[in-house]
Amino acid sequence: MATALITGSSRGIGAAIALRLAQDGYDIALNDISEAMFEDNDIMEKITACGVKCEKFIADVSKYDHCEEMVKAVKDTFGSLDVLVNNAGITRDGLMARMSEEIYDLVIAVNQKSVFNMTKLAGTIMMKQRSGRIINLSSVAGLYGNAGQLNYSASKAAIIGMTKTTAKELGSRGITCNAVAPGFIQTPMTDKLNEDQKKAILNMIAMKRYGQVEEIAGVVSFLASKDASYVTGQVIEISGGLSM
Repeated sequence: MATALITGSSRGIGAAIALRLAQDGYDIALNDISEAMFEDNDIMEKITACGVKCEKFIADVSKYDHCEEMVKAVKDTFGSLDVLVNNAGITRDGLMARMSEEIYDLVIAVNQKSVFNMTKLAGTIMMKQRSGRIINLSSVAGLYGNAGQLNYSASKAAIIGMTKTTAKELGSRGITCNAVAPGFIQTPMTDKLNEDQKKAILNMIAMKRYGQVEEIAGVVSFLASKDASYVTGQVIEISGGLSM
């Protein structure tokens, strides 16, 4: 049985990806920064109901030593590491003129440094296996920028460069690396927007609706599958036509 590790997967897009990959037959390694993230949360039950193994691993993926311990534990637990989804991320929005150095550094550490940590460590295992899939979560903010999100946009743009470089470095070992760039996805955060804010956002989207977490998970499922065996170094925008 192949194994998929999804960072930041206790809820939201990460949990949807984990569930979809479980439905595809992967054993699942869940991750989040604390046990509290899994409280009042049935993601593990949903995954095991798919007939696969599931374990959770608590680690702060912005810290290299945490990632090192987690990747070793995943390999020891499941015997292989075949798919890595770098999903963990945070936002700390604010205009550049008012953004503190600490807030900038925090978002870069969680969103970008974590991708380096996990890709280096998981990639070492995949190189020995001579196979693997690495899928990174970028954002439309990384493609086009977004006012009030200098730190977030910078981190997500960097992930695109890291994706293409990883694809070039690891391709000869049978490893693909791709990114997905979601647009506005329906989450508790978008639910809190007022009607004027929602209308302004929807007017920018060709399909006139928010995306669903399952629609992100579906594209990740494809990139992890045999059907995507010759797809690497690509960035797939999932935005309902936001950029058109």
